[in-house]
Amino acid sequence: MEQKLPGVFTARKKDGTIYYRASITHQRKHISLGSYPAPYMAYAAYLEGISLLSDNTLAISDFSSHRVLPFEKWVCLINFRDNNIYFATPIYIHKNYFEYLLAPEYILKFDIDDLFFYSSHKIMRRGGHFFVADYGMQTNIMNRYGIKNYAVRNRDYRFVNGDELDFRYENIEIYNRYHGVIRKETKKGVKYVAKIHINGNYTIGSYATETEAAIAYNKAIDLLKKAGINKNFSPNYLEKLSPDVYADIYAKLHISPKITAYLQ
Repeated sequence: MEQKLPGVFTARKKDGTIYYRASITHQRKHISLGSYPAPYMAYAAYLEGISLLSDNTLAISDFSSHRVLPFEKWVCLINFRDNNIYFATPIYIHKNYFEYLLAPEYILKFDIDDLFFYSSHKIMRRGGHFFVADYGMQTNIMNRYGIKNYAVRNRDYRFVNGDELDFRYENIEIYNRYHGVIRKETKKGVKYVAKIHINGNYTIGSYATETEAAIAYNKAIDLLKKAGINKNFSPNYLEKLSPDVYADIYAKLHISPKITAYLQ
Protein backbone atom coordinates (compact mmCIF):
# COMPACT_ATOMS: atom_id res chain seq x y z
CA MET A 1 0.00 0.00 0.00
CA GLU A 2 1.35 3.42 -1.05
CA GLN A 3 2.30 5.59 1.92
CA LYS A 4 0.40 8.88 2.09
CA LEU A 5 2.67 11.92 1.85
CA PRO A 6 1.98 14.94 4.10
CA GLY A 7 0.21 17.78 2.30
CA VAL A 8 -0.52 15.67 -0.78
CA PHE A 9 -4.01 14.69 -1.93
CA THR A 10 -5.03 12.49 -4.82
CA ALA A 11 -7.61 13.85 -7.27
CA ARG A 12 -9.11 12.66 -10.53
CA LYS A 13 -9.94 14.55 -13.71
CA LYS A 14 -13.19 14.04 -15.61
CA ASP A 15 -11.43 11.69 -18.02
CA GLY A 16 -10.25 9.55 -15.10
CA THR A 17 -6.64 10.78 -15.08
CA ILE A 18 -5.15 10.93 -11.59
CA TYR A 19 -3.23 13.99 -10.43
CA TYR A 20 -1.99 15.27 -7.09
CA ARG A 21 -2.82 18.44 -5.20
CA ALA A 22 -0.57 20.02 -2.60
CA SER A 23 -1.76 22.25 0.22
CA ILE A 24 -0.57 23.66 3.51
CA THR A 25 -2.17 25.15 6.61
CA HIS A 26 -0.49 28.08 8.33
CA GLN A 27 -1.97 30.25 11.09
CA ARG A 28 -5.32 28.53 10.51
CA LYS A 29 -5.22 29.52 6.84
CA HIS A 30 -5.56 26.65 4.36
CA ILE A 31 -3.56 27.41 1.22
CA SER A 32 -3.59 25.47 -2.04
CA LEU A 33 -0.13 25.02 -3.53
CA GLY A 34 -1.24 23.79 -6.93
CA SER A 35 -1.70 20.56 -8.88
CA TYR A 36 1.06 18.21 -10.02
CA PRO A 37 1.29 15.09 -12.22
CA ALA A 38 3.28 13.06 -9.67
CA PRO A 39 3.04 12.70 -5.87
CA TYR A 40 6.74 13.46 -5.30
CA MET A 41 6.30 16.82 -7.08
CA ALA A 42 3.32 17.72 -4.94
CA TYR A 43 5.27 16.74 -1.82
CA ALA A 44 8.24 18.86 -2.95
CA ALA A 45 5.85 21.81 -3.32
CA TYR A 46 4.57 21.16 0.19
CA LEU A 47 8.11 21.14 1.62
CA GLU A 48 9.00 24.29 -0.28
CA GLY A 49 5.90 26.00 1.11
CA ILE A 50 6.92 25.06 4.66
CA SER A 51 10.42 26.47 4.05
CA LEU A 52 9.07 29.78 2.74
CA LEU A 53 6.76 30.24 5.73
CA SER A 54 9.38 29.34 8.33
CA ASP A 55 12.69 30.58 6.95
CA ASN A 56 12.95 34.41 7.08
CA THR A 57 16.17 34.36 5.09
CA LEU A 58 14.36 33.25 1.92
CA ALA A 59 13.41 36.27 -0.18
CA ILE A 60 11.48 36.84 -3.38
CA SER A 61 14.78 37.41 -5.16
CA ASP A 62 15.78 33.82 -4.30
CA PHE A 63 13.20 32.45 -6.73
CA SER A 64 14.55 30.58 -9.75
CA SER A 65 13.27 28.22 -12.42
CA HIS A 66 14.53 25.32 -10.28
CA ARG A 67 11.88 25.98 -7.64
CA VAL A 68 8.83 23.71 -7.54
CA LEU A 69 6.26 26.35 -6.67
CA PRO A 70 5.34 28.88 -9.36
CA PHE A 71 6.60 32.44 -8.90
CA GLU A 72 3.12 33.78 -8.08
CA LYS A 73 2.69 31.35 -5.17
CA TRP A 74 6.25 32.07 -3.99
CA VAL A 75 5.33 35.77 -3.64
CA CYS A 76 1.99 35.04 -1.92
CA LEU A 77 3.64 32.87 0.75
CA ILE A 78 6.48 35.29 1.49
CA ASN A 79 4.03 38.16 1.86
CA PHE A 80 1.93 36.02 4.22
CA ARG A 81 5.04 35.20 6.25
CA ASP A 82 6.26 38.81 6.48
CA ASN A 83 2.98 40.75 6.67
CA ASN A 84 0.55 38.24 8.22
CA ILE A 85 -2.00 38.63 5.43
CA TYR A 86 -2.62 36.24 2.56
CA PHE A 87 -3.61 37.40 -0.93
CA ALA A 88 -4.47 35.12 -3.82
CA THR A 89 -2.67 37.55 -6.15
CA PRO A 90 1.14 38.01 -6.10
CA ILE A 91 1.26 41.10 -3.87
CA TYR A 92 4.01 42.10 -1.47
CA ILE A 93 3.26 44.96 0.95
CA HIS A 94 5.80 47.64 1.83
CA LYS A 95 5.37 50.50 4.31
CA ASN A 96 3.66 53.04 2.04
CA TYR A 97 3.02 51.07 -1.13
CA PHE A 98 2.79 47.53 -2.47
CA GLU A 99 4.27 45.60 -5.34
CA TYR A 100 2.36 43.35 -7.74
CA LEU A 101 4.91 40.86 -9.03
CA LEU A 102 3.79 39.39 -12.34
CA ALA A 103 7.26 37.96 -12.93
CA PRO A 104 10.77 38.69 -11.64
CA GLU A 105 11.18 41.21 -14.46
CA TYR A 106 7.66 42.72 -14.19
CA ILE A 107 7.25 44.29 -10.75
CA LEU A 108 4.46 46.87 -10.68
CA LYS A 109 4.14 49.43 -7.85
CA PHE A 110 0.87 50.84 -6.53
CA ASP A 111 -0.35 53.05 -3.73
CA ILE A 112 -1.87 51.33 -0.71
CA ASP A 113 -5.22 52.88 -1.71
CA ASP A 114 -5.32 50.40 -4.62
CA LEU A 115 -4.68 47.33 -2.45
CA PHE A 116 -8.30 46.20 -2.20
CA PHE A 117 -8.78 46.38 -5.96
CA TYR A 118 -5.65 44.45 -6.96
CA SER A 119 -6.01 41.88 -4.21
CA SER A 120 -9.24 40.80 -5.93
CA HIS A 121 -8.30 41.47 -9.58
CA LYS A 122 -5.61 39.47 -11.31
CA ILE A 123 -3.37 41.47 -13.64
CA MET A 124 -2.64 39.98 -17.06
CA ARG A 125 -0.03 41.11 -19.57
CA ARG A 126 -0.45 41.20 -23.32
CA GLY A 127 2.41 42.77 -25.19
CA GLY A 128 3.36 45.87 -23.26
CA HIS A 129 -0.11 46.38 -21.79
CA PHE A 130 -1.55 45.32 -18.44
CA PHE A 131 -5.19 44.29 -18.04
CA VAL A 132 -7.62 43.12 -15.39
CA ALA A 133 -10.90 41.27 -15.86
CA ASP A 134 -13.57 43.60 -14.52
CA TYR A 135 -17.30 42.89 -14.90
CA GLY A 136 -16.54 40.32 -17.58
CA MET A 137 -14.40 42.68 -19.67
CA GLN A 138 -10.64 43.09 -20.04
CA THR A 139 -9.80 46.61 -18.87
CA ASN A 140 -6.46 48.31 -19.35
CA ILE A 141 -5.22 49.32 -15.89
CA MET A 142 -4.02 52.64 -17.35
CA ASN A 143 -7.68 53.71 -17.45
CA ARG A 144 -7.76 53.72 -13.63
CA TYR A 145 -5.26 56.56 -13.70
CA GLY A 146 -6.94 58.75 -16.30
CA ILE A 147 -4.82 57.50 -19.19
CA LYS A 148 -6.86 56.82 -22.34
CA ASN A 149 -6.23 53.78 -24.53
CA TYR A 150 -5.06 56.01 -27.38
CA ALA A 151 -2.76 58.11 -25.15
CA VAL A 152 0.91 58.46 -26.10
CA ARG A 153 3.55 58.42 -23.38
CA ASN A 154 5.43 61.72 -22.95
CA ARG A 155 2.83 63.48 -25.07
CA ASP A 156 -0.40 62.79 -23.20
CA TYR A 157 1.10 61.60 -19.92
CA ARG A 158 4.42 60.75 -18.29
CA PHE A 159 5.87 58.72 -15.45
CA VAL A 160 7.64 61.29 -13.30
CA ASN A 161 10.52 59.02 -12.25
CA GLY A 162 10.75 57.38 -15.69
CA ASP A 163 9.57 53.97 -14.42
CA GLU A 164 6.64 52.82 -16.56
CA LEU A 165 5.83 50.07 -14.05
CA ASP A 166 5.35 52.55 -11.18
CA PHE A 167 1.61 53.32 -11.02
CA ARG A 168 1.68 55.29 -7.78
CA TYR A 169 -0.46 58.39 -8.22
CA GLU A 170 2.36 60.83 -7.49
CA ASN A 171 4.36 59.24 -10.33
CA ILE A 172 1.70 59.76 -13.02
CA GLU A 173 1.35 63.18 -14.60
CA ILE A 174 -1.46 63.63 -17.12
CA TYR A 175 -0.93 66.18 -19.86
CA ASN A 176 -3.96 65.48 -22.05
CA ARG A 177 -6.98 63.96 -20.36
CA TYR A 178 -9.58 64.73 -23.02
CA HIS A 179 -10.40 63.43 -26.49
CA GLY A 180 -8.84 65.49 -29.26
CA VAL A 181 -6.78 67.69 -26.92
CA ILE A 182 -2.99 68.00 -27.05
CA ARG A 183 -0.88 70.05 -24.65
CA LYS A 184 1.72 72.20 -26.44
CA GLU A 185 4.70 74.04 -24.99
CA THR A 186 5.18 77.38 -26.78
CA LYS A 187 7.40 80.44 -26.26
CA LYS A 188 4.39 82.21 -24.76
CA GLY A 189 3.55 79.37 -22.42
CA VAL A 190 1.36 76.28 -22.49
CA LYS A 191 -1.45 76.06 -25.04
CA TYR A 192 -4.03 73.35 -25.61
CA VAL A 193 -4.74 72.43 -29.22
CA ALA A 194 -8.00 70.72 -30.15
CA LYS A 195 -8.02 68.49 -33.22
CA ILE A 196 -10.65 66.26 -34.80
CA HIS A 197 -10.37 63.51 -37.38
CA ILE A 198 -12.84 63.78 -40.27
CA ASN A 199 -11.09 62.84 -43.50
CA GLY A 200 -7.72 63.56 -42.03
CA ASN A 201 -6.94 65.63 -38.94
CA TYR A 202 -8.40 69.13 -38.70
CA THR A 203 -7.29 71.68 -36.11
CA ILE A 204 -10.28 73.12 -34.27
CA GLY A 205 -8.28 75.80 -32.47
CA SER A 206 -5.67 76.67 -29.86
CA TYR A 207 -6.90 77.53 -26.36
CA ALA A 208 -5.55 78.76 -23.03
CA THR A 209 -6.96 75.86 -20.97
CA GLU A 210 -7.59 72.18 -21.52
CA THR A 211 -11.21 72.74 -20.45
CA GLU A 212 -11.75 75.19 -23.31
CA ALA A 213 -10.06 72.84 -25.77
CA ALA A 214 -12.21 69.91 -24.60
CA ILE A 215 -15.41 71.95 -25.00
CA ALA A 216 -14.24 73.19 -28.41
CA TYR A 217 -13.86 69.56 -29.46
CA ASN A 218 -17.45 68.92 -28.35
CA LYS A 219 -18.63 72.00 -30.24
CA ALA A 220 -16.94 70.77 -33.40
CA ILE A 221 -18.69 67.41 -33.00
CA ASP A 222 -22.05 69.19 -32.71
CA LEU A 223 -21.38 71.23 -35.87
CA LEU A 224 -20.39 68.12 -37.82
CA LYS A 225 -23.45 66.19 -36.68
CA LYS A 226 -25.74 69.07 -37.63
CA ALA A 227 -24.18 68.95 -41.09
CA GLY A 228 -25.06 65.25 -41.34
CA ILE A 229 -21.61 63.84 -40.61
CA ASN A 230 -22.42 61.01 -38.20
CA LYS A 231 -19.04 59.50 -37.38
CA ASN A 232 -18.59 57.73 -34.08
CA PHE A 233 -17.09 60.69 -32.22
CA SER A 234 -16.49 60.42 -28.47
CA PRO A 235 -17.45 63.66 -26.70
CA ASN A 236 -15.64 64.90 -23.64
CA TYR A 237 -17.36 64.79 -20.26
CA LEU A 238 -16.50 67.62 -17.89
CA GLU A 239 -18.20 66.54 -14.69
CA LYS A 240 -16.95 69.41 -12.53
CA LEU A 241 -18.54 72.12 -14.69
CA SER A 242 -22.10 73.25 -14.06
CA PRO A 243 -24.38 73.36 -17.13
CA ASP A 244 -24.43 77.19 -17.03
CA VAL A 245 -20.64 77.51 -16.97
CA TYR A 246 -20.30 74.89 -19.71
CA ALA A 247 -22.84 76.72 -21.90
CA ASP A 248 -21.12 80.08 -21.37
CA ILE A 249 -17.70 78.72 -22.42
CA TYR A 250 -19.29 76.80 -25.32
CA ALA A 251 -20.93 79.96 -26.71
CA LYS A 252 -17.74 82.06 -26.58
CA LEU A 253 -15.38 79.55 -28.16
CA HIS A 254 -14.18 80.18 -31.70
CA ILE A 255 -13.88 77.29 -34.13
CA SER A 256 -11.31 77.24 -36.95
CA PRO A 257 -12.65 78.48 -40.32
CA LYS A 258 -11.27 75.25 -41.77
CA ILE A 259 -14.02 73.33 -39.97
CA THR A 260 -16.79 75.59 -41.23
CA ALA A 261 -15.26 75.55 -44.73
CA TYR A 262 -15.30 71.75 -44.64
CA LEU A 263 -18.98 71.80 -43.70
CA GLN A 264 -19.80 74.10 -46.60
